[in-house]
Amino acid sequence: MPLPSVLRDLLTAPGPSGYEQPAATVFRDHCSRFADEIVRDTVGSTVARVKGTGDGPTVAIVGHIDEIGLIVHHVDEQGFLWFTGVGGWDPVILVGQRVEILSRDGRVPGVVGKKPIHLLKDEERKKVPELRDLHIDIGATDGEEAARLVRVGDVAVIAGEPVELPNDRVVSRSMDNRLGCYVAYEAARLVAEGERPAGDVCAVAVAQEEITFGGSQTTAYSLRPDIAIVVDVTFATDPPGTSERELGKHPFGSGPVITRGSTLDPTVYERLHAAGAEEGIPFTVAASARGTGTDADAIHRSRAGVPTGVVSIPLRYMHSPVEMVQLDDVANTAKLIAAFARRLDKPVDFRR
Repeated sequence: MPLPSVLRDLLTAPGPSGYEQPAATVFRDHCSRFADEIVRDTVGSTVARVKGTGDGPTVAIVGHIDEIGLIVHHVDEQGFLWFTGVGGWDPVILVGQRVEILSRDGRVPGVVGKKPIHLLKDEERKKVPELRDLHIDIGATDGEEAARLVRVGDVAVIAGEPVELPNDRVVSRSMDNRLGCYVAYEAARLVAEGERPAGDVCAVAVAQEEITFGGSQTTAYSLRPDIAIVVDVTFATDPPGTSERELGKHPFGSGPVITRGSTLDPTVYERLHAAGAEEGIPFTVAASARGTGTDADAIHRSRAGVPTGVVSIPLRYMHSPVEMVQLDDVANTAKLIAAFARRLDKPVDFRR
């Protein structure tokens, strides 16, 4: 299974939290091929609506368009850039990475540097580097030159193209969560080009999940969906260092992960489960005792409450430049959600 061109476009467009415009533009451009209406808001979120045939419930399929990144907070006299993480980073991962800084004049290449191991004292070698120990070098000769190229507040992403591996596996930065946006796009496309349900289906790419849940909170308020399905990534449990006793069993190839839990709607869960079982789509189940760590945590309590479900894609090496996914898991996630939406042929009573 080759990497879908839409997913490649989403993965290669930069878009750290609060700076999602390039990635959001890609999402809107592709959704324009089938959506009946596309709107965007002041936070940076996008809604692409596929209209239904009757008075069925409106379903929002929600992925977050932002990725983790870096933000420049100081340019020193020697021309080095000092930065803070946008979202959660393991500093060890950043050492030696190539980056692209999104400046007003285009992308500026650079590298993340630190003191070489040869110059570290014995006690320093035993310590894990912190973000404050790292800097970005863009090759500037001094601070004035660097300041002409980069401004405080510019953000950066890891540089590098997606890499296709054997067994339909792909590596890239920003899988978290361009995968969710791709699934929202693909599920809505399947609905638009097949048998449309009674209600509207909205592919939603929300902003700022990695820092505030701001996009999901504001979009849930303005869109007022009857049902929301949040699509995100979860930890694949087949690489070394993971525990099935803690996370459940969700290896590559096992399909989407449907979460059942305290803040999620039981009727939505049962309907997702039934759609997968009846369509012969492989899936696994995860349990959540409190918050899910996804946009569902904001959406389910919007206004008077939104019945919400979470469907996740197994991912290896989360929050790194080498996030890995198996493509049939992605395809099956979109098929599951499209099947769920098609079965909503009349209003559903979610009162408990």
